[in-house]
Amino acid sequence: MPEIVFVGRSNVGKSTLFSQLFGVKVRKGKRPGTTIKPNQIKFKDLLITDLPGFGYIAGVSRDFNERVKDFIVRYIEENADRIMVAVQVIDAKSFLDVVERWERRGMIPVDVEMFEFLNEFGFDVLIAANKMDKVENPDETLNGIVEKLGMQPPWYLWKHVVYPISAKKGDVDNLREGLKKIFVKYKRHDLIPVLKKKRG
Repeated sequence: MPEIVFVGRSNVGKSTLFSQLFGVKVRKGKRPGTTIKPNQIKFKDLLITDLPGFGYIAGVSRDFNERVKDFIVRYIEENADRIMVAVQVIDAKSFLDVVERWERRGMIPVDVEMFEFLNEFGFDVLIAANKMDKVENPDETLNGIVEKLGMQPPWYLWKHVVYPISAKKGDVDNLREGLKKIFVKYKRHDLIPVLKKKRG
């Protein structure tokens, strides 16, 4: 059973993106960080998994945050053989501020750590840079993001990895095309219909 996994911090818009790509509403907790259970849908033999949000969440114990991260790591390790692609969703507006805050403390930022971890397995890893509609200097921001993730700017050299999107506004066509290319690469053209058609 092939699988697509979506990972990311709480409040980066994973559920909205999931709905835009697949036309399916996924359940959300009453507030972020209250569940460790993933949301999953099936299409033919494809499993699509929205993993719980990780990272610091106000009002939630540190122990719970660590358990979420451990669950995600374990889930990916145990299912790596069937994962075709992992989509790591980031908040493009706040990403650089958050990463630099971690770096000032002498710590590896959790988003960077997750990207490096996902790339250890050999499946495709895509970055969905969400909330681009709120970013004032898109190219500058995207250049900063790829640099923090260990890639050499300019960002457009990495268009096969980094997808600037605005899930709330429905601007996800580039990521949809990226996922189609992965289905084609695996000779699974039959899975393309799972992706909701472009708007208009």
